[in-house]
Amino acid sequence: MLFDTHVHLNADQFEDDVDEVIERAKSEGIEWMNCIGFDRKTIKRAVELAEKYEFIYASVGWHPVDAVDMTEEDLQWIEELAGHPKVVALGEMGLDYHWDKSPKDVQKEVFRKQIHLAKKVKLPIIIHNRDADQDIVDLLKEEHAEDVGGIMHCFGGSLEIAKECMKMNFYISFGGPVTFKNAKRPKQVAKEIPMDKLLVETDCPFLAPHPYRGKRNEPSYVKLVAEQIAELKELSLEEIAQQTTANANKLFCIT
Repeated sequence: MLFDTHVHLNADQFEDDVDEVIERAKSEGIEWMNCIGFDRKTIKRAVELAEKYEFIYASVGWHPVDAVDMTEEDLQWIEELAGHPKVVALGEMGLDYHWDKSPKDVQKEVFRKQIHLAKKVKLPIIIHNRDADQDIVDLLKEEHAEDVGGIMHCFGGSLEIAKECMKMNFYISFGGPVTFKNAKRPKQVAKEIPMDKLLVETDCPFLAPHPYRGKRNEPSYVKLVAEQIAELKELSLEEIAQQTTANANKLFCIT
């Protein structure tokens, strides 16, 4: 019983066959999924999928790449949706220094606003981080994000950064890259993360695990991520599945 804590079944890549993709995941033992909305279109679709499927939950937030597009009305809408019974977190939010659509200061402002909102509505946050490790950690500390905690999504940083985040009540989530043959650091870090701070995800349709690298990712492949972590930690798949699912249920207050 696996919990894919980060899916984008609301993406255009699943427009024609989302129901079949969901059925494949269920047949592979993926019992729960968290569908992430990050702009107007994807937030709406994430909530719709959560309403349609009992085992799908939604998270709503604003992606840092599109921070320059977020309005106060968008933030107010996210606050309203935070009260939805199937919305379990805010995000994804964070900093992305790879793309240059949104200036860094705008990204930071939008990130801070969403952390403030999460504290107000008492929901955990899902962090997107690309090429911004230290700024992410510093901002989380400044805003006392430990009050809500959350997930470091598709973690690719150092063990030192992971430890800083875990001190602030964050779980470390691994996706497809941990299975890549040349991914030395993700493997080393995953091996060291305590079981009670570990989560698994796909980030589908992106970052498909080996041997599907470069193809469309889907939730059924989260099993490959869990198998890789089980191998690294010299544990059974069942032990990884049980603990990561328990961790996700605890974080998202799912009983």
